[in-house]
Amino acid sequence: MQAKVWCQAASGRPPAPWYDPGMATDFESAVWDALKKVKFPGMSRDIVSFGFVQRVNACAGSVVVDLQMATHNPGAAQQIKDDVEKAVRTVPEAQEVRVNLNVQKPPTREESAQRAVSQDSKLIPEVRHVVAVASGKGGVGKSTVAANLAVTLAQLGHRVGLLDSDIYGPSVPIMFGITDKPIVHGERIQPFRKYGVSLMSLGFILDTDTPVIWRGPMVMRALEQMLGDVDWGPLDYLVLDLPPGTGDAQLTLTQRIPLAGAVIVTTPQDVALIDARKGLAMFRKVNVPVIGIIENMSSFVCPHCGETTDIFKKEGGRKTADLLDTAFLGAIPLDPKIVLGGDAGVPIVVSEPDGAHAEAFRQVAVAVVEEVARQEAAKPKLSIV
Repeated sequence: MQAKVWCQAASGRPPAPWYDPGMATDFESAVWDALKKVKFPGMSRDIVSFGFVQRVNACAGSVVVDLQMATHNPGAAQQIKDDVEKAVRTVPEAQEVRVNLNVQKPPTREESAQRAVSQDSKLIPEVRHVVAVASGKGGVGKSTVAANLAVTLAQLGHRVGLLDSDIYGPSVPIMFGITDKPIVHGERIQPFRKYGVSLMSLGFILDTDTPVIWRGPMVMRALEQMLGDVDWGPLDYLVLDLPPGTGDAQLTLTQRIPLAGAVIVTTPQDVALIDARKGLAMFRKVNVPVIGIIENMSSFVCPHCGETTDIFKKEGGRKTADLLDTAFLGAIPLDPKIVLGGDAGVPIVVSEPDGAHAEAFRQVAVAVVEEVARQEAAKPKLSIV
């Protein structure tokens, strides 16, 4: 009886989850081509592109395929194993086929977060203060506030960066009128610089109409790259424009880098204030200081008659700040010019630096600087004796 021969691939390449045709024998290449035809049950994507194939050894008519995957469905894993064996047996040279299957239990969402994010001050070592701009819900003008706050801080003489970490709806490219792709020097991505602010956004990399359909771990990795792989240089403030809500992006950033604090943006009406309180509670729960609340779209002054109209009610932000024992950083009036400036790529503090809106943002920026300094001074100092 002929003995079975299990051997390393003639190419001698180390085990790897990818396929390099330049390093494989014709026999092994044929096996990889066969594996590319095996789909994950119920999906159109093949198991090679998924990274499930850890190693292929093919020589002397014998084939060994090592599979590894994480799934809650052991039936799907067994079906893949059966399909792989059938696919490999279609290769003319394959006489003996062995498929090794390693199924792992996927980590929970909380476990994935903990593994992926451990706070690392060396990720952005030259940044003094990281300020997160957040909102409990969308539609309150958070990104507009973040953009104008960053530019105003720069106008006040600070070294400032703005990271658009709103993965699902990046706004910085439009608000700053940038359509180019970032360049890379060595292994470092160079941020754009405009109006005195260093800028980075996922929107600079993806096409405008490309939707981002990512699960938590991919969001975490993207944010980590935009922090650690970007050449931010020395900054006094890095402003983070967070996505609305309290999801993966917020947790990643609060656990990955030390934050000076969070600024909550809201509008005066009750429905926005309810979500603002939830956002504030989330930051406190993960031990991130809350710098204060900004009330956006607080009132509208008619340009014709000068009458003030409280479209979204009034004083909601201040009352919420008092209720939750945090600072009220200021109110930004509602004006079409702010919207038009954002769409044109020219923030209102740039187009009308002496206007009432720019003055409102200056008051907010000064309040943020003072509150960050106050909270920093209040931190306990470690004395070594």
